[in-house]
Amino acid sequence: MNMQEKIQHALQQLQPSTLQVEDESHMHSRGQETHYKAIIVSEAFAGLGKVKRHQLVYQTLAELMPQFHALALHTYTDNEWAAAEGAPASPKCRGGSLHDLGKTK
Repeated sequence: MNMQEKIQHALQQLQPSTLQVEDESHMHSRGQETHYKAIIVSEAFAGLGKVKRHQLVYQTLAELMPQFHALALHTYTDNEWAAAEGAPASPKCRGGSLHDLGKTK
């Protein structure tokens, strides 16, 4: 099972009505299976603000989080998703990280 599939499988715990996980690693310079975008529509987010929603997702993915570099989250309830015109597009990578410069922290 690749990382995208592992993320999808773990996020099923949130009982999403819609779940899309995209591997966006090709848009970045850190290699394969490093950058992901997740669109999660779940009533588990009802009554939660953006930070709490993201914390819930991070908690759900706790074992996997150290295995990839970045995760763009777009979290919605069913009503919010119905009113939305889709999730925003991911920005293009501008580089400039210490990794891109051959340095580490």
